[in-house]
Amino acid sequence: MTTKPLRLRELAKGDERISHGHRMCSGCGAPIVVKQVLMATDYPIVASNATGCLEVSTCIQEYTAWKIPWIHSAFENAAATISGVEAMYRSLVKQGKLEDRNVKFVAFGGDGGTYDIGFQSLSGAMERGHDMMYICYDNGAYMNTGIQRSSATPFGANTTTCPAGDVIPGKLQQRKDMTKIMAAHGIPYVAQASPSSWMDLMKKVQKAFEIKGPKFLNVISPCNRGWRSRTDDAIALSKLAVETCYWPLYEIENGVTRVTIKPKEKKPLVDFLKPQGRFKHMFSPENAGMLTQAQEYVDAQWNQLLKEAAAGEADKAE
Repeated sequence: MTTKPLRLRELAKGDERISHGHRMCSGCGAPIVVKQVLMATDYPIVASNATGCLEVSTCIQEYTAWKIPWIHSAFENAAATISGVEAMYRSLVKQGKLEDRNVKFVAFGGDGGTYDIGFQSLSGAMERGHDMMYICYDNGAYMNTGIQRSSATPFGANTTTCPAGDVIPGKLQQRKDMTKIMAAHGIPYVAQASPSSWMDLMKKVQKAFEIKGPKFLNVISPCNRGWRSRTDDAIALSKLAVETCYWPLYEIENGVTRVTIKPKEKKPLVDFLKPQGRFKHMFSPENAGMLTQAQEYVDAQWNQLLKEAAAGEADKAE
């Protein structure tokens, strides 16, 4: 199958694989991410979905917004579910009981169902080498159940289980680097993406679908309820996350790191933090050191990523 052209005029005329009318919150980043992923390809897709905002809001009793085969199993095993479907499909094709239609297998999960509760099944599926893609829509907390912290919650954020107040000033730990953890599994393709850079995201999806074996895509997904931000700023905040290098856009293909979009001018992290009410307390004089700490961490991570990308370019040149 030839790669689908990514021209807006043609994409706008294409079939919707997730329909409007779902119950996601107004301005949520997750359905934007899913729509971009599904629009990127014409391959037949079977998807599994971890419990979370996306699952509970897109399939209510007999009503569903999904126009593809879609499975909800449980919070912790979306990766195990889709890996089982993929293994069954390969077996039936091999036995001659099913025509090989080049079906692609995808699991969707939020950061709670990816970084935390579902990590063991995700890690297992990656290690076993299933031909599947796992896509995390990362909104940085357990938003569906009341905005509790997850290991994806950024440093300093105010959540219901690490509330900013007299005792603690929000979350005290840095977020887990799930993208690098997935790369450490030695899988052929890992990437970070943002819905604000739709072309970059969709090209990564297309590339991943052409690679045999396990793939992981981590996509930032603003949540105005949990981020305490405006209902119309998901794309603006996603863009700021990239421009401040809080959420750099890069890929690791067969162990080689490449930054896919470099900000023309790296903006200070406060530009990303200030529009979000969950970081409001960090701008109080007594918490000024938290802003410095957060900026230093992002700078260190970005500089390390640039070194890894430069090393990859050097290896290719040899």
